[in-house]
Amino acid sequence: MESRAINFGAGPSALPASVLQEATKGLLNFNETGIGIAEISHRSKEFTAYLQGVEQNIRKLLDVQPTHSILFTQGGGSTQFSAVVLNMLARHRLLHPQLTDKDRVLDYVVTGSWSKKAAEEAKRMGESTVNIAADSRKYSKDQKSFDNIPTADAYSFSSDPALIYYCANETVDGVEFSTEETSPASFPFHLLPKNALLPLVGDYSSSFMSRPIPHLSDHAIIYAGAQKNVGPAGLTILIVRNDCIVDADAAARLGATPIPICLSYKTLADHNSLYNTPPVLSIYITGLVLEYMLQRGGLDYYADLTNRKSKKLYHVLKDGETKGIFKGKVKEGSGSQMNVVFDVLGEGLLAKFIAGAEERGMKGLKGHRSVGGVRVSLYNAVTEEETDQLISYMEQFAGQHEVNKE
Repeated sequence: MESRAINFGAGPSALPASVLQEATKGLLNFNETGIGIAEISHRSKEFTAYLQGVEQNIRKLLDVQPTHSILFTQGGGSTQFSAVVLNMLARHRLLHPQLTDKDRVLDYVVTGSWSKKAAEEAKRMGESTVNIAADSRKYSKDQKSFDNIPTADAYSFSSDPALIYYCANETVDGVEFSTEETSPASFPFHLLPKNALLPLVGDYSSSFMSRPIPHLSDHAIIYAGAQKNVGPAGLTILIVRNDCIVDADAAARLGATPIPICLSYKTLADHNSLYNTPPVLSIYITGLVLEYMLQRGGLDYYADLTNRKSKKLYHVLKDGETKGIFKGKVKEGSGSQMNVVFDVLGEGLLAKFIAGAEERGMKGLKGHRSVGGVRVSLYNAVTEEETDQLISYMEQFAGQHEVNKE
């Protein structure tokens, strides 16, 4: 196989080379049908069986119980910004038909660019009151940056919201809720009502399948774009608690906003995600990735791998800070294990760092255009050996350009 670059890009992101090689066979002949996966009917018995297998492997890896359905759709997380509002407001309308629109509250936890966009979309759609249950910018160094995960005392949840939204990992800003419940940076599940069907919505796009999801069964909806850890762009995976798959038309008759048919979770569920043509090729490659993950030990293996890679990277970043070359963008304890962000200090050194990395076959390291700097994405397919190559380069670069030399 030809030499491949090391892809540290934030998404679409790296996929295992062996999976890509296997996928090329399916492009010509899917499961011995004689028809390529990009050509085959999504209603063929071979593809529908494959789709069922993908669902079962998601259940196996994440321990998803029968209380939740797994749905496959398109449009990415940005489409779900709208879909979760429409579906959860329809549910709330059926539960509380007497309430006015103003009395229907949507709680948003804003910790970065993506949760900010989700809250803005909810406000734009109207039909409810948006309550910002927490905004991490208030606790940042400059009161305007997304550089932290707020502690539990920062949250103010509504008494009976139609939804409670959070983004588990902020890809742009490099902050992430800790899965350690004792960590100040963990999501405050303990503040939510007990013994209730919580309207909790988690955007897990950029940490999906990197480790188990805390309190998964307590969520109403979990969604994720596949293009970070499990597949190519084009596929969105939904895990929806069954009571949140509601009759949108019945809710509309009570005054709820009609839901476009392909955004309705009931449409997806009633047709086994085959109401219209799904992203067949993306589903196929995602299925191959999930099989690959299971062969390597599942999420226990990947959680351990993620921990090792990120710890090494944060260690070399801290060492570079002492030398006056690197500067982390996120407060200690709030840093993402998936997307590590930092600045390179000194005039012209950022461009030099990026160019030197590319000369060494390491690509996708530029920070998001809105924040600049460097962003290192450590998705599942980025190996520990590849991470070590970047770390070695960072050590070398910091040593060459050290400011705080004695």
